[in-house]
Amino acid sequence: MKHKEWKKTQKDNYKESRVSVKNLSTSTSLREPSYGGDKEQAQKLFHELEHELMTSEKPSNYLNTLLSRPEFNQYPFSMLASLEKTEQSPKYHPEGNVWIHTMMVVDVAAAEKEKSERPKEIMWAALLHDIGKPETTRFRKGRITSYDHDRVGAELADKFLSEFTTDRDFIRYVCSLIRWHMMILYVNKDLPFGDLQTMLNEVRSEDLAILGWSDRTGRTGIDKNAEKESIELFLKKAKSIEV
Repeated sequence: MKHKEWKKTQKDNYKESRVSVKNLSTSTSLREPSYGGDKEQAQKLFHELEHELMTSEKPSNYLNTLLSRPEFNQYPFSMLASLEKTEQSPKYHPEGNVWIHTMMVVDVAAAEKEKSERPKEIMWAALLHDIGKPETTRFRKGRITSYDHDRVGAELADKFLSEFTTDRDFIRYVCSLIRWHMMILYVNKDLPFGDLQTMLNEVRSEDLAILGWSDRTGRTGIDKNAEKESIELFLKKAKSIEV
């Protein structure tokens, strides 16, 4: 497919995604659900989880144990538990479902987080970056898609984190990283919705590069050299317009 045709296809897919998300307003996790668990227990689990994200070299070892814990299936942790039941396109994610991918992303981010001035935000964004996929994943024309999962994911991450903290600066930054985590692809491909300036008003390009690297290399069958070049190109474009 020629580059112009590919861009048109991506633009059409983006328009389709905006329509499909409007139809998600009655879905379970986008509504304000009633909390069904012990809030004190949930708060304890949140801090336990955060401790592992910030101190473990491989947080996935701990995170995988949560799948068998009853409280992990209570809201809002159920938004994370549902990742295990959400399939992905084998073309782009041969490693498997969204949970498997997320575990790989979190482990990469754990090794990269100290390059950022906001390591806690990096780790939470890595864990929650695809939280919008259960709501947006569809089987279209013989393939699995998740259009607009970045926007929906930012909304859901806000709901998730707001259950446990009132630190709006922290929540805002995590959600902005999630909202823009596809921007590296959009900018490098010169797609019309690659809104680099708006992104830079919300997050540091270096932080998005860390999340982007974690996302792209947290899967199987990737070319790390090609991904490194992609990150470098994105940073070059971002730096050219940063004030």
